[in-house]
Amino acid sequence: MAGGASVVPDGGAGNYGGGLTFSVVVTSLMAASCGPIFGYDGGVSGGVTQIESFLSKFFPEVVEGRKNAKVDAYCKYDNQWLTAFTSSLWIAGTLSSLVASRVTRRVGRQAIMLIGGALFLAGSVINAAAVNIAMLIIGRMLLGFGLGFTLQAAPVYLSDSASEVARRLHISVQCLRGHRHPRIRGGDGADVDAEFKDMVRAVDAARRNDEGAFRRLFSREYRHYLAIGVAIPVFYEFTGMIVISIFSPVLFRTVGFSSQRAILGSVINSATNLASTLLSSVVMDRTGRRFLFVVGGLGMMFCEVAISWIMAEHLGKHGGVTMPRSYATGVLVLICMCTFSFGLSWAPLRWVVPSEIYPVEVRSAGQAMSICITLCISFVELQVFIALLCAMKYAVFLFYAAWLLAMTVFVVVFLPETKGVPLEAMQSVWARHWYWRRFAKDAKEDNQDNCL
Repeated sequence: MAGGASVVPDGGAGNYGGGLTFSVVVTSLMAASCGPIFGYDGGVSGGVTQIESFLSKFFPEVVEGRKNAKVDAYCKYDNQWLTAFTSSLWIAGTLSSLVASRVTRRVGRQAIMLIGGALFLAGSVINAAAVNIAMLIIGRMLLGFGLGFTLQAAPVYLSDSASEVARRLHISVQCLRGHRHPRIRGGDGADVDAEFKDMVRAVDAARRNDEGAFRRLFSREYRHYLAIGVAIPVFYEFTGMIVISIFSPVLFRTVGFSSQRAILGSVINSATNLASTLLSSVVMDRTGRRFLFVVGGLGMMFCEVAISWIMAEHLGKHGGVTMPRSYATGVLVLICMCTFSFGLSWAPLRWVVPSEIYPVEVRSAGQAMSICITLCISFVELQVFIALLCAMKYAVFLFYAAWLLAMTVFVVVFLPETKGVPLEAMQSVWARHWYWRRFAKDAKEDNQDNCL
């Protein structure tokens, strides 16, 4: 992106020139590194939960239960301590995200990311040296504290420092992005001084609005922002893809793969997610956000219904605890197709759309609330998923398919299109929406009254 307009507090815009520089690329990659680290941790924690040596050392009762010939095919890994090992990270992340916004305002986003990185490192060391379940969970909680801080600070930091191209790179690496107004870029022809002065004015205006941001977010004039800002992370969690991605090795073992093949299947699934996210970052500004939400939601829904049907017909039948290899391979293919639909739509757009709709005065509060909702629901899901699989069996995928239908309808009816809409023009988009215009109109009238 050769140049662009920057929104300033008085509503104007300036074209500062310049382009993407090496320093911006390095800064974006470093700030976005919390994404790959988090993804790596998710892959490790999901993978080790089905490895014999790990289970024998920390969860021997799971190994003993699996040797029981009478065990239900869906219940081979039903152990609350085993799920607590995975979910403890998310509850710690929820707690840290509750205070991350206030701490960020005091010490800055760079310091928060450094603190988060240090906590993540400490948690990794404790997990590597663990000799019992207590050390495992303490290490996981330190990882979660680091995660809660970095997920709140990194997207806002990147949106304040990176160009449009750098933020696209950030989506591909991390699936997190800030709103779309370029900041200092440097390079030939860049009017850095003018852009810096506008940034100072914008930061001063944001600081004046920091106090009472959460209270303001829950007022009537921000009702439309709050509704979309809450609905998107809630629906994102109930796609079922968080538990599927983390517990994919366990699912593959459940349907009959060996330990090594289950890990290989998880790697294939993760590669599919990466490829689809890269594709999404390229096409989302061509197709629009709503189109990808709808296509991805329908794709996931049909795949999860098909997975449910195969497991209902072929898992645990005729006295066996696995299914025929051909059907197990079919489940793997369907999970990868489901992941592709997720990576094309909800995975990146869950971060993109809220960052495009929140105004500056409530952006930090809205981001913190969104992260808190995500981590809290993830904790509950991960803690109960294996128990749900044991109790509901194949119907657990129908449960998520019903949510996918509901969220697709919500997107069609209530979500405005944000493709190509500058942040300062979002008010007019809300004002034209058949439902949200009643709230956007109130906000506009309030602004006019304040001017008078």
